[in-house]
Amino acid sequence: MKDTMLAAVVTPERTLEVRSVPIPDFGPYEALVAMRFGATCAGTDQRVIDHGHPRPLRYPGILGHESVGRVIAVGEKATSFAVGDLVTRVGAPETEEISAIWGGFAQYGVTKDWQAMQRDGLEKALYSKSRVNKVVPSDISERVAPMIITWRETLSYTQRFGVEKGMQVLVAGSGANALAFVSHCAYAGARVVSLGSPTREALFRRAGAQAYIDYHADDVAAQLRALFPDGIDRMIDAIGYPQNANLALPLFRHDACLGVYGWHARREYGVNPFLATHSFRVYCDGYDEPETHDEVVRRIREGALDASLYYDMETPVPLEDLANAYANLRERRAVKYLIDLRVE
Repeated sequence: MKDTMLAAVVTPERTLEVRSVPIPDFGPYEALVAMRFGATCAGTDQRVIDHGHPRPLRYPGILGHESVGRVIAVGEKATSFAVGDLVTRVGAPETEEISAIWGGFAQYGVTKDWQAMQRDGLEKALYSKSRVNKVVPSDISERVAPMIITWRETLSYTQRFGVEKGMQVLVAGSGANALAFVSHCAYAGARVVSLGSPTREALFRRAGAQAYIDYHADDVAAQLRALFPDGIDRMIDAIGYPQNANLALPLFRHDACLGVYGWHARREYGVNPFLATHSFRVYCDGYDEPETHDEVVRRIREGALDASLYYDMETPVPLEDLANAYANLRERRAVKYLIDLRVE
């Protein structure tokens, strides 16, 4: 095997470049993986590239948090992985020279056996973030598997947020996360209305939205009143625009709940509580991605979760063309792209 690999690096100059970097080493509780496929995340990744992520990051850094890879070598103390296993949320680790902004867009990565580390009594801080490294069953396609990350996050959020059968739910946003929320809420038996871009209406209806509102429309408030004559139980703001929440607040039922999942205006997000007729709650408890892994796998097998709604599975984008994919995402030409990370 070579000593170097290709990786997508976000630079201090706010550019995205594919560079040659060292293939990572791995320790006794770790396994080396050959990366297979990854998926773009339009919101988070664009903020990383623009140096606008709300958390401090070190540049240059290897981008990507929705990648999967196959184990090719296992450390002597790792027992949860075998050669050939497909593992989620893997990537290149950080080094002194280059950070890992999750590190998923690279040709090789490392997965950590957090279960073995827990069993052997290692400090929790050394492995807690690696609970997302889960083995994907062999019947799940490598090209579908990157979507498991988005689906796990959003399903955990949906369940903790308390979406239940018979509820009236509004989902604001027309990106991949909003699309996933619609699928999960519809699966739970809720009636879901989407508020988003008119170009995405067909996709959202396929995912389970029973009605769709163009957020550009002049009469959004009137359409909301017509579609929710008995009020709203839950609203998920998947993009982070408070004006959408303020339009919906007058329709909130007693003890309705607003969940702000999107980061767009997280620092300055403001709602006017006096627009509401009743008291309502704001959900701030987040999600725990790994807790829904098995349920997401089950729904994929059922056909309830369809990766083809999110990206073209037949023609993935080569790693070398990643910057062009993000340029297209800025123009909203796709929901996501599947990225081919395989070593030739």
